[in-house]
Amino acid sequence: MSEDLVAIRANKLERLRARGIDPYPYKFQRTHTAAEIRIQWRELPANSRSGDVVWVAGRIFSLRHMGKLTFADLRDGTGRIQLFVSRGVLGQEGYELFSDLDLGDIIGTWGEVITTKTGELSVEVQGFELLAKALRPLPEKWHGLRDPEKRYRFRELDLLTNEKAHRVLLDRAKIVSTMRRHLERKGFIEVETPILQPLPGGAAARPFITHHNALDRDLYLRIAPELYLKRLLVAGYEKVFEIGKNFRNEGISTQHNPEFTAMEAYEAYGDYHDAMELAEDLICECVEAVHGDITVTYQGKKVDFSRPWRRITLYELLSEEFNIDPEAPLEELFRELDRKGIPCPEPLRSGPKGKVLEHLLELAEERLVDPTFVMDYPLDISPLAKRKRGNPELVERFELFIAGFEVANAFSELNDPEEQRERFLLQERLRAAGDEEAHRVDEAFLRALEHGMPPAAGIGIGVDRLVMILTDSPSIREVIAFPLVGERR
Repeated sequence: MSEDLVAIRANKLERLRARGIDPYPYKFQRTHTAAEIRIQWRELPANSRSGDVVWVAGRIFSLRHMGKLTFADLRDGTGRIQLFVSRGVLGQEGYELFSDLDLGDIIGTWGEVITTKTGELSVEVQGFELLAKALRPLPEKWHGLRDPEKRYRFRELDLLTNEKAHRVLLDRAKIVSTMRRHLERKGFIEVETPILQPLPGGAAARPFITHHNALDRDLYLRIAPELYLKRLLVAGYEKVFEIGKNFRNEGISTQHNPEFTAMEAYEAYGDYHDAMELAEDLICECVEAVHGDITVTYQGKKVDFSRPWRRITLYELLSEEFNIDPEAPLEELFRELDRKGIPCPEPLRSGPKGKVLEHLLELAEERLVDPTFVMDYPLDISPLAKRKRGNPELVERFELFIAGFEVANAFSELNDPEEQRERFLLQERLRAAGDEEAHRVDEAFLRALEHGMPPAAGIGIGVDRLVMILTDSPSIREVIAFPLVGERR
């Protein structure tokens, strides 16, 4: 049936061309959007004429033929406006040509702004031009795709016909622009760092590998921009940020996509307490930009962004959640977990201890609904952070949890080149033992540190996850314009 409809529309296309009509012209000069018409003439009384002619353009979403009259809904990027089409105004030939249009066709039209007897603001069409003939109909009688896999595979159709999906991307744009303006007001400059990197670094993750033919060498899609942003601190740029794509060769879930967007910011002469203040300021502004309030609902859970946000150490949280002693030796900790029936996968039982505590945090994070800073992590899972003042076995690091999942990660940044080398070498040993996500020794970064990097606060915020929360989206795929999908079967 679908191919039959395509054939019918293709025949219409040929008939238009045979009449000398270009079905895909270059340009249409419009004077108003649908939203601008609704605002400018919102007080026009029912059954009235404005005396003003406007030029509008958009896609036809409904057609209602009533003899000598036709009503159509025209949608552009700002909303909908009704078209009032009469044979008396357009003439017989023009009216027949309009009646031969299909749902989904894109047209430009001009006419007087009027209101109907029922008070519906409309444009009385005096003329029109076909701007793009739609050869394929939109799905399911214009009500949108229902199957989730088809929604993501034919994403342009989903965004066109699914009002909620369309609105999510508009809110995403608002959130990103709010982030950018907030950071620029605070004196940060936006920079760009390489996506193709000779070594992956800045996070514990498996990279994607590609090959550069001219150089005949393997390169990696970046897993994080961190090490390059720190090199810019060495270069004398004291406040830098980047909003861009990272790539991690890992599984797909409601919270994970192999290609995702992050904001990373670094501020010289600050520490992780300053990063907490930045996170509160920036995210609260994003919340208010989208909601106009500091309380939102995510998947039925109320999330209160009122400040100050909760601050709790990792050890305090795990002790509170599981009634265990996180500082106990590893073997004793395992006995306690087994006794309480708390699951711990076998690969983690060989350590390091930080991986075990990280696993326990994953079990507890769904209960962290209101924004919570979980602070002070084990050194062995935080190779880029400074040791905690007063406890060298920990580092000054926090993760921010909102609505049950991690949204941000931040450090007081390690700037001692000798200690950084030791940390990298420890990571290499873990890598040799089978940890594919362990960091590598990055000599270019170490050389930069040897020139001196000021003490600094650094933070990375997952843009996609923040958008999920602020748009009440259950999956990361809902907030990405074109999420990765599998092969068609």
